[in-house]
Amino acid sequence: MSDAEEQRVKSLGGGSLLIAWQLKDKRVLIVGGGEIGSQRIESILHTDANICLLAPSHGLHPRTKRFLELRKDRITHTDRTLKNADDIELEGIDMVLTALDDPVLSAEIVSVCRSHRIPVNAADIPDLCDFYFGAQIRDGPLQIVFSTNGNGPRMAALVRNKIQNSLSGHEGEAIRQVGLLRIKLKEKAPGVGGDVSKERMRWMTKLCDAWEVETLATLDENIMERLIKEGWEKGRKVPTAEDMGLRPTKRRINWTVPWTEVRPIPTVAAFVFGIITTTMLMTVRARRL
Repeated sequence: MSDAEEQRVKSLGGGSLLIAWQLKDKRVLIVGGGEIGSQRIESILHTDANICLLAPSHGLHPRTKRFLELRKDRITHTDRTLKNADDIELEGIDMVLTALDDPVLSAEIVSVCRSHRIPVNAADIPDLCDFYFGAQIRDGPLQIVFSTNGNGPRMAALVRNKIQNSLSGHEGEAIRQVGLLRIKLKEKAPGVGGDVSKERMRWMTKLCDAWEVETLATLDENIMERLIKEGWEKGRKVPTAEDMGLRPTKRRINWTVPWTEVRPIPTVAAFVFGIITTTMLMTVRARRL
């Protein structure tokens, strides 16, 4: 190990483990149904988990109400106010998220969860969280999370916006189609960990490197079968997109930005409108004087 590498290893620390947590069919308890609660619900719905919402009906955010109406298949609502953390029902719960304005009660819930060895996140109290919610980009199977380890959610959002603007909008569909191609190739040439597996990986890597993302997004079953037949089965060649008769299809980018703990930056239009409004008010006031 070089001196530079040793120095890098010595400097490791101060971060958190970035992982994709598989929650499909797990039970996630969300305490609180306000604005933050609605954000938590949306984040967890992406995972196909079962949500147990504990919150009084009179305090539900409009988006929370809409989620309850549309996703009865995944959300169970208990209409009551939690006054004591000891009254929380944790039997069969795999994760707990608090979305409360009461930091004392949130801290008590965290303590109870820890005693049951259940991972917990307390909104707006980073020091009590086992994990954080970062700014996100989602495009089908593509999931990118930006975390500041609880130090600056707004900065995470700013970085997220820069990365998002550099993407074409075709990445998610391209990943989806490449995944289907991998499955088809594995059916034609099965094997795990051996030479065939390594050859599959090399061929898929060459294909992804040779083709544009926009072109990979246009793959269909017919083209996939041709790629395997005319490429993989004929000396592991990688045909060009032109050989397959493909041209990238441009589409309008329509990003859906998931709700996060950060608030949006005011638009330029809103800023200009504010200046104009303020100027008008000052002018009217001056005339009256």
